[in-house]
Parts: sequence; structure tokens; C-alpha cells
Amino acid sequence: MLTHPTLDQLNQLGLFGMAKAFDGVAASSDAAALPHLDWLALLLDREMTYRHDRKLTARLRYARLRHQAAVEDVDYRATRGLDRALFQKLAEGRWIDAHDNVILSGPTGVGKSWLACALGHRACRNNRSVLYQRVPKLFADLALARGDGRYARLLRALGGVQLLILDDWGLEPLDAAARHDLLEILEERHGRRSTIVTSQLPVDKWHDVIGDPTYADAILDRLVHNAHRIDLTGDSLRRTRERSTKKD
Repeated sequence: MLTHPTLDQLNQLGLFGMAKAFDGVAASSDAAALPHLDWLALLLDREMTYRHDRKLTARLRYARLRHQAAVEDVDYRATRGLDRALFQKLAEGRWIDAHDNVILSGPTGVGKSWLACALGHRACRNNRSVLYQRVPKLFADLALARGDGRYARLLRALGGVQLLILDDWGLEPLDAAARHDLLEILEERHGRRSTIVTSQLPVDKWHDVIGDPTYADAILDRLVHNAHRIDLTGDSLRRTRERSTKKD
């Protein structure tokens, strides 16, 4: 068998998954017993897996998720009011197809950011584009972008991803520029894309954080009315784990 020329041809065609599988199977003592169709099926399966893994790696790199979280690792035993049925339904991702939003609210330490990243990770695995942003840093980046010509490009990136995660919303009142930026982002995404927002503040306090009543009504209309709500409660999971560790 002309192993090396075949490998060269596969690599030249960019079929790197098939090339790796070909090399491995050809070196196996069972290779001669494989029918041609089984050989082909195996090579195609490895190529599909290789391409899927590369795309997933690229999506995760672009998403820049804060936590390495997965929906399979969610702890439903913690006393924080997490509705298991609702979260597992959200993990399926149909709300993203419907261009709905998700709001995760609750006190610090109950896992809002982690759960948001878990949903983001699942969306990446489902071949969707995702971008994670901490809201305080996002507004600072947008302010800088106004001065160096990146503002329009950054807004396009924020508006274009299928799932945008806005973490730590409401830590401080918005100024005029931040109100404008947030409305522009949500206006571009409304009815076209999905957004996850995490916040320590309950939704009924968001109007005060936004400040201007006209902007507040417009922002909340685009964000809240079609949102799935998860209102978490309880003590910080970090403090609970620390106490458990000390007891052990």
C-alpha cells in the first residue's frame, strides 16, 4: 500500500482528520481485514470529528467565556432556587432559535456567571456563535473605541453573535454614553439574536440603574419582555464550600 503518497494527498487536500485516521489504521494489524467501505466510513467519520472539534475550539476561543462550565456539571443540590426543569430546557437551546433572552439574577456567589457560561458553552457545542462580556469592562471598551475608530466594528461584533452574555449588569448607574451604547446593542439584537444578562439586582431595580426614564423603558422593553427568568437565592456557594472544606 502506498501509504506515504496517500497521506501526502490527504494533507494537500486539507483532509487532516482523514490523514491521521489513515495513518493510524494503516499501521494496525487489523487493517487488511477491513472492507473498503468500512475503511472509507472510518476515514469520513474521523474527518467529521476533526472538523467539528476545530470549529468548536475556534468558537470557544472567540467566546472568551469566564468559566470553563458545562451544563452537565450543574449542581442542582445546592439550595439556591435553581429550577432544574427550566434550566435543562434552556440547555436545549430552542430559546436561541426563537431569539429570546435569559435573565439570571441573585446575590453574589450563587453561580450566575457560571450558569451563564454553561449555557454559552452548550451554544458553542451546538454550532452557535457566542461572546461573553463583563458589562463594566464593555462600557469602558466602547468609550475607548469611540476615540480610536473601533466603535462601529465593536458594535457590529456585539450585534452579530447569536448569543451575547452580559455579565455583572447593574453594578453601578449608567451614564449617558453607557445608556446610549446599551440601547444600540439591544436594538440591533432585538428579534434577531439572543442575550443572557446576569445581575445582582432584581429586575424591578433596573429602571433606577439606567437612570433616564425614556432610555430605561426602551432598554427594558427590548430585554425583559421575551426573557426567561431565573431568580436565584441563598448564600454564596463559595462561602459554603469554604466552610465545608474547613470542616473536612
